[in-house]
Order: sequence, then structure tokens, then C-alpha cells
Amino acid sequence: MFKLVKYLKQFTISILVIIALLLVQATCDLSLPDYMSNIVNVGIQQEGVKNAVPDVIRKSELDKLSLFMNSDENQKVLDNYILLNKDTLNETEYNDYVKKYPELKNEPLYKLNTKNKKVNDELNTIMAKPILITLGIEKDGLQGMESNKDMNDGAPKQQGEITQGAEGMDPFVILSKMPEEKLKEMRTGIDEKFEEMPESMLTQSAVSYIHDEYGIIGIDTSKQQLNYILFTGLLMVGIALVSMAATVIVGLLSARIAAGLSKNLRKNVFEKVTNFSNVELNNFSTASLITRSTNDIQQIQMFTVMIFKIVFYAPILGVGGIIKVINTDVSMAWIIAVAVMAILTLVVVLFGMAIPRFKRIQKIIDKLNLVTRELLTGMLVIRAFSTEKHEEKKFDNVNKDLTKTNLFVNRIMSSMMPLMMLIMNCITILIVWVGSHQVDAGTMQVGNMMAFMQYTMQIIMSFLMLSMISIMLPRASVSAQRITEVLDTEATINDPTTDEEFNEDKNGYVEFKNVGFKYPGAEENVISDITFVAKPGETTAFIGSTGSGKSTLVNLVPRFYDSTEGEILVDGVNVKNVKQHELRDKIGYVPQKGILFSGTIDSNLKYGKKNATEEELLRASEIAQAMEFISSKSEGFDTEISQGGTNVSGGQKQRLSIARAIVKKPEIYIFDDSFSALDFKTDAALRKALKEKTAESTVLLVAQRISTIMHAEQIVVLDEGKMVGIGTHSELMEKCEVYKQIALSQLSKEELA
Repeated sequence: MFKLVKYLKQFTISILVIIALLLVQATCDLSLPDYMSNIVNVGIQQEGVKNAVPDVIRKSELDKLSLFMNSDENQKVLDNYILLNKDTLNETEYNDYVKKYPELKNEPLYKLNTKNKKVNDELNTIMAKPILITLGIEKDGLQGMESNKDMNDGAPKQQGEITQGAEGMDPFVILSKMPEEKLKEMRTGIDEKFEEMPESMLTQSAVSYIHDEYGIIGIDTSKQQLNYILFTGLLMVGIALVSMAATVIVGLLSARIAAGLSKNLRKNVFEKVTNFSNVELNNFSTASLITRSTNDIQQIQMFTVMIFKIVFYAPILGVGGIIKVINTDVSMAWIIAVAVMAILTLVVVLFGMAIPRFKRIQKIIDKLNLVTRELLTGMLVIRAFSTEKHEEKKFDNVNKDLTKTNLFVNRIMSSMMPLMMLIMNCITILIVWVGSHQVDAGTMQVGNMMAFMQYTMQIIMSFLMLSMISIMLPRASVSAQRITEVLDTEATINDPTTDEEFNEDKNGYVEFKNVGFKYPGAEENVISDITFVAKPGETTAFIGSTGSGKSTLVNLVPRFYDSTEGEILVDGVNVKNVKQHELRDKIGYVPQKGILFSGTIDSNLKYGKKNATEEELLRASEIAQAMEFISSKSEGFDTEISQGGTNVSGGQKQRLSIARAIVKKPEIYIFDDSFSALDFKTDAALRKALKEKTAESTVLLVAQRISTIMHAEQIVVLDEGKMVGIGTHSELMEKCEVYKQIALSQLSKEELA
């Protein structure tokens, strides 16, 4: 899988943009639960009051609070508030503030003079405890302070004396007259008690005091609450829209990258296969190469899209969610561990069962393609032998095997989602159970519990997304491996690092010097010790029994295979020392089985020479005896040829293949049993016309019929891969028993004479 990563280098910029957008998306998604928590905690429970730091407070109230602050804390508070009264404001400013805060007429006010979050957090910690103490004293006097908060466990007697002697007096006046040492001792005791209480609960408890204070000053708290909820809600909508935009752009870029990657892979696989020799092609079946170029690359494309949309995003979301959870409430972090362990266990078990089946699926698809290809190409034979039922059964067996395997995998994978949802719902119940007890105990706010729940769901969703991608991973991994097998296969026939020039004095000469060949992995040679020279203007024919190596021998000339022994010279140069393209430019090849490409007769004839003139096409078609049936077509040379040439007969296909080679006007013609589908009359006419056309070219002719080759200048007789005779027809009839037997088996003595 990782070997294909190098094909993504050209998309580096797009990938970096995707990662940046995913970070934006994750940041947006992770911030929404916080805002939802704020709406519940601040907007609803705290009625729009954000913290224990009042924006405006009466001077008399701040003086009360300062009794429960040390000198540094008091100074910190005063440094961040400004005093509003007639002495500190000009008349215009004073009147404006009176309109906003009517209570300013009665007494001076302190207004918060900072928006720094860090400073506000410090002030919140400083002021929350004094506000709670003040609330307690205003409600129950010093007795309430003593009983509820037990401010001075170390000196109950003294405290009791204070409260006893203070009956009927303002408790704050009494506290203001107490020695600093006594106040310091009280503050220490209070701090110890409040240490057990979370800061969020201190803040929430102090809100009622600030709310009442705002009411006295003349601030509309209902409007303030509504404004806070609306502003936070609109902010959440904006964040959701940004997240949506990032998601859409990531999807678009991912699709473009995946499509580009699959295009490049198809191109590379195709180019690789076109450079394969017959040796490599024999290692991969045609059906398998088609599957690898289509289905396997499609698997990679889909997986690539999911990588950028999910694999990159899920870890960011999961890690971010864990950080947020820890910041929200550490005491319930163990729930996350339980959820993660449950999910991992489920994924490991399910994929341990599914992965082997994914590998099997791709192999079965290969087999299905192979069977289908055989059925379609061999349909006439199947019908002729009435074996439709047998072939249907063969196809049905493969089809059922694929269906059965797919069903097994899909059943396993389909069970994953319900089980994941079960885990998610059980975790939700557990969070509500534990969280509600903490809310009841006053150690957690409702909004925080809701945020914790959402963060937990996001963490579980990140694992769920990864498990979903892992459904595709095994199959994509197998596909990547199969594609890599093709791309990593080194061609056994390559161009030389330094190529030689053809000898112009020997144009068309083909010379075999002690040539031998055996297929890779074979123990014995297919052909051995072949030596002859084929000259321009002459026809060198090859004949022998089936399997004697005739086709293998001529396939060595264009380097469809490379000889394993000896050397083959074309124009006086070893074929292994010249570029394949330059070598094949000299050759007109007509295979044993005529092959045509989808298009027209015109495009097929011009296949080897794109700029061929109409006159050249006519001349080549006449020589190949193809004009008769071309003229019978209403569209002539523009007649459509279907894929594989299925709309023309075998003889017509061979004649068009021969015409295609003639149009090219090569130095060397290779006819690999290319006249077998022609009748004797057409065969004779074609060879006669061809003899005139190839008067200056070298012709290598493989044939089964004696009548086709008996007029050749040179005949090479092969038997079990060895050359048992060479010469003219008359010479071989006298000297070569193998040739004589073949000749007599086909023609009478009179015909041979």
C-alpha cells in the first residue's frame, strides 16, 4: 500500500490544503459543545452572567467584598476597576452613565476596566469566594457564616464572642473593625473549605448575587440574558457554516486527488503492460490484468477519497476530543477509556474474521472475469457442442462463490454499526448516570455534563469512522498489492543502454547463429542450434509438425522473446543491441490469428503508417485480395470494424492483417501461418501478388501447407525444435525425410512434381 504513496507527490499542495481545512473543521466541531455548554450554564442557569466578576458594582458592595480579600487580591481588583462618580467624570460622561446605571445618582459605582480573558479568570477566582461569604452574611448574619462555612474552626470561642456581642449591629461594620490578624485567620479557614468546591460551582453560586446587584444598579438582566443566548447561538451557526464549507472543499479536493491518482495508476499500468514481453504477459492472465486496471484501481480511488475525508480527520477529532474531555472533567475520563477499549475489541474481533475473506474476493473476481471472457470468446464453440448448461454451471459456481464470500464479509461488517451504536448508547447512559450524581452533589454543572457527553460521542465517532475506513482497508490493500505487482515487474526485454546503428549495406538481412530458446522455468529448449541467413528479395519459409517451434522462432526476430542461446542479427546487428522501436519499425508482422482493432477498415490499415495515402491502401488491399469484400461494403474503407473484428470472417480478418503489413512497406515481412484461413485460389493469388510487392524485402513465412511454401527460395524444416533440413523444395524432397513425409501427406507426387 505504501509503495503507491509516491504517486501522490504531485498532489502535495492539495493534500496540505486538505490537512489545513481538516484542522479548521475539527476546531469548529470541537468548539460547538463548549458554546452549547455556555448556553446552558451561562445563558440559562446563570441568566447571562458569565462569571463572578461583575461588570458594574456599587462601591459599598465592593468594600464588603474586600473584607474577605488579602491586600494583593484587593489591589488586583482595584487595578482593574474604575470609580464612577461626579468627581471622576465630567458632566456629559456622568449623565450618560446615569442613564445607563440609575443607581449612580445614589452612590458611586465601580466599572470593570478590562476585557483580558486571563485577567478576568484571575478576578473570577479572587471574587467568587468573597461574594459567597457576603451572600451568607447578608442572609443569616455572622451566625450563618459560622454555621454554614465554619470559617474559623481554630477559634470557635472568639467567633462566638463576636457574634454574641454583635446582635443588632451591621455584621460588615463589625468585620471592618476587626484586627487584620483576625480577618486573615478567617480568610484562611474559608479558603480551606472552598478548596473542595470546583471553581465552576463557585462561579455559578455567586451569580445570584451579581444578578441582584445588576437589578439594583438598573441593568436589564432579562435583555442581557436574551442577548447572550442569541449571540452565542448565532456564533454556533457561523462556526457550523465554516465547518460545512471546510467539509465540502475537503470532499472536492479529495475526489480530485483520488481521480488523478487512479488516472495516473491506469496510465502507468497500461504503459507497463504494453512494454511487457510475452514472458511477463504469461505471468498475468488477461482477465487478471483487466481486473487490476479497473476494479483494483477503483478500490484504490474510493479508499483515497476516504483517507482524506476520514483517516486524516478522525485522529484530529479524537485527540482534540480527549483534550477537551480532560479539560471539562477529569473525574469521568475513565469512561472514555472504557469506550475506547470496547470499540477496539470489537474492531479486532470482526476484522480478524473479515480480512482473509477480502483477499479471497479479489482472486474470485479474477476467476469470474476469466470464465466470463472464455464464455464470450468461445460462444460459437459452446453452441456447436451444446455445452451451454456445462458453461452456465461453471459460471454459476464462480458466481455463487463470490456471492457467498461477499455475503459473509458484508454480514460481519453490517453487524459493526449496530454494535458500535450499542456501545455509544451505553456510554451515553453511563455519562448521564455518573454526571447526574455529580450535578446533584454540586461538583459539576449541567452544561459541563452535556459538553462531556458530546465530546465523548465525538471521540467514539472518530473510532467509528476509523473502523468504517478499515472495512475498505483490507480490500484496498490487496488491490494495491496487485497493482504494485504489475508496476514492479521488470521487463525481461529492454533497450540497451548504448544502442548500435543498423548496417545500411545489409538492409533486410536476417541471420540466426546457433540460436536456442527455452521458456522461463523450463528445463529443455523449445528450439536449439538454429542457423540460417534470410536475404532481401527471398522468401525463407518454415515448416514442421505442430509444436516444432516455428512460431517461437519467428517471434525471436521482433524480440517478443529473447533467445537464450546464440544471436540473431538484423542488418548485421544483434537485435539485443538496438532499440526495440527501431527494430520493429523494420518489420511487418502478421500474426497467426488475425487481430483487428475497433474502428474502421481505414484506421486498421493505417495502423502501422498513419500518413498512408488512399492509393497505398488500395494497392495493399488488392495485393492482400481484400478489395473484393471491401468494395462490397456500402461504406468501403469507412466500414466499421467491431471489437476484435467479430463482424468479419476469419479469412477477411487475415487478409486485412496482411494488407496492414503491406501498407507499412517494411524491410522484413513475418507471416506467422497467416494464410491458413484462405482458400487455395486466394492463397495462390495473394502469394503471386505479394512476390512482386516484396521483391526487395525479406520474407519469413511460417506455414502448414506445402503448397504455400514450395516456391520459396529457402525452406527451413523443424522437428522437435531442431533444424533437420534447409534448402529449396526440390532439394528437400531428395535430402530431407521429414519434409518429404509432410509433403506426401498433403499433395500427390504429380502435384509435388
